[in-house]
Amino acid sequence: MYRLLIRVLAVDRLLLLHVHRIFREALSHGIKWGALMRYVCDAVDPPETRRKEMTALDAAGIERFLDAAFNSPYGAFFFLGIYTGLRRGEMLGLRWTAINLQSRTLSVTKTIQRVKGKGLVSLEPKTDRSRRSVSPPTDAVALLSVLKISQREEREAIGLDRTESNYVFSHIDGRPFHPDTVSHTFADIIKESGPPHLRLHDLRYTHATMMMELGINPKVISERLGHASVVITLDLYSHVSPRLQEEAAEKFGEELRAKVGNRIPQG
Repeated sequence: MYRLLIRVLAVDRLLLLHVHRIFREALSHGIKWGALMRYVCDAVDPPETRRKEMTALDAAGIERFLDAAFNSPYGAFFFLGIYTGLRRGEMLGLRWTAINLQSRTLSVTKTIQRVKGKGLVSLEPKTDRSRRSVSPPTDAVALLSVLKISQREEREAIGLDRTESNYVFSHIDGRPFHPDTVSHTFADIIKESGPPHLRLHDLRYTHATMMMELGINPKVISERLGHASVVITLDLYSHVSPRLQEEAAEKFGEELRAKVGNRIPQG
């Protein structure tokens, strides 16, 4: 059994890293309580993890993608993914009760996940930081307003009531969209309109990258994304665009030149 566990851990670096962190936490309590004399985790190097390649759409790519996406039943879903940076399960778990169009806020309080043997299940977000309020841009508010009206009209046409407890992204009978169906539709759209390796999660990545490039405070971006800390946000996104490095260098150079003048030796 132990050998099997070692083989599994050797294959899955992320799982191994998670186990290493658990042991570090447990042994640190052992030291604190006086049950251990030596912190043995210091003698073991944590495993290195390979960062997944992520792709961010530029403005032209977003335009092409949305033009194609709106021909599918999930166009509004993909639009909101780019404009808010919400995770797939968070958007699927959105109910109209969580959206205030007047104050332009939406609250992330539930997620929809597929659980083996149970089907689709409404769950609490994994962390306290994931429970959050997000301000959608004006265009996203307008889209949600139109979607709300169209849902009401469609359901009234077949004799169904629309209530505020209905899911925002759902079939006409109120059932939420299935996560796998959304992802498969996204993949089909990408085959025709976008970079071949773009994943649904890259819409979230696109949102964060554009915010970084606009110079939005990383703390604000972190809160929008529901990250556990701003360190995670910076680690994931601050390196993604060469423009960030170039702009930082130019701003530094301009500021220093204004303070000390041009110090380049004249030949």
